[in-house]
Amino acid sequence: MAVFIDTHCHLDAPEFGTEMPAIRARAAARNVALCVIPAVAATNFATVRELAHAQNDAYALGIHPMCTNEAQDEHLALLDAELAAHRDDPHLVAVGEIGLDFFVPGLDPDKQERFFHTQLQLARKHGLPVIIHVRRSVDKVLKHLRQVAPGQTWQGIAHAFNGSAQQAQACIELGLKLGFGGAVTFERALQLRRLAATLPLASIVMETDAPDIQPHWLYRTEAQRAAGEPQGRNEPGELPRIAEVVAGLRGIALDALAQATTRNAVSALPRLSSLIDASAGMPQHA
Repeated sequence: MAVFIDTHCHLDAPEFGTEMPAIRARAAARNVALCVIPAVAATNFATVRELAHAQNDAYALGIHPMCTNEAQDEHLALLDAELAAHRDDPHLVAVGEIGLDFFVPGLDPDKQERFFHTQLQLARKHGLPVIIHVRRSVDKVLKHLRQVAPGQTWQGIAHAFNGSAQQAQACIELGLKLGFGGAVTFERALQLRRLAATLPLASIVMETDAPDIQPHWLYRTEAQRAAGEPQGRNEPGELPRIAEVVAGLRGIALDALAQATTRNAVSALPRLSSLIDASAGMPQHA
């Protein structure tokens, strides 16, 4: 049976507490072979690296747009130094999570763009792919990608993609894969489900963004939460069930989707290949 790669999950999040061995074992039992753990701020660079090494997973280093208000310029210098110091670490697969967020109120758009642009330059400097946050910001993200590398393509992933078909095509033409996760499981997400059904299969990767972006079976509305029902917590083990939805939308077998999206993930983040090969295709977890 083909394995899955969760190309985006925040396994260092406090919501997971001390449960990580059990969470990772559940994912492995469901054929989730690897997880990519992106940093969000300089304060968790070491945490995601140590977690990835402990679990034979992958990690990325970057400053999330929602963390840029608090970030300092010296954090960009630290990122540069960390990327240089760990350039030969096979578990370091990308610069991320970086990008732009024009949805969350109170974020400084100019500072977001400055940090994003600099981190794109660092990715080029260190020869690494990018994992990009693109919420309500695809056109500006594309502008910066083109400015940093005129006439060139990129390797990486547009995480939690939810733009238009035209924006999706522009991302693909620049070399990016598009990340699909729990949001696609909601029947009301008509545009997203159309994209999942019709985009070239070679452009799609799977992700959970755990513990966030819950699939519909874990999500609780505000009214339900007010009535005392706890919000469900997403985790990498949910990925195959999310993938079943995408496979159903495309009319293909789940195993075919797993094979394709794993191949696509390795294409976007090439260092993943050695992590899978090192464990004969299925890393072992405690």
